[in-house]
Amino acid sequence: MRKSLTCTVCPLSCDVVLEIGENNEILSLTGNKCARGKVYATKEHTAPERTLTTTVKTKGGSLPLLPVRSDQPIPKPMLKKAMEATADLVVDAPVKMGDIVIENFLDLGVNLVASRDLDRAH
Repeated sequence: MRKSLTCTVCPLSCDVVLEIGENNEILSLTGNKCARGKVYATKEHTAPERTLTTTVKTKGGSLPLLPVRSDQPIPKPMLKKAMEATADLVVDAPVKMGDIVIENFLDLGVNLVASRDLDRAH
């Protein structure tokens, strides 16, 4: 089987082609112009990860929503569960950018952090 990916590690955006065997192993990898592309494509095939970015509700804040993100990528299959976990989350103002909103989010070893300052409502 053949699988095509566009590498996002650098601005070259190489089209990387993987030949996949019957046991889902990578038989060959072509199209990358640097070693980082090989690492990216291999990881994207075997264990894809994404940084979670979303908003959460606020209480007593100058804005109704606070943008948050995971401080490290999380496994791609966990994104839906992560979004569901933030749906009813309410953060008390004030908050400073970089503050940890949830430590060890979903027991993944990553933190959910504020992406901006949020003052108290006047």
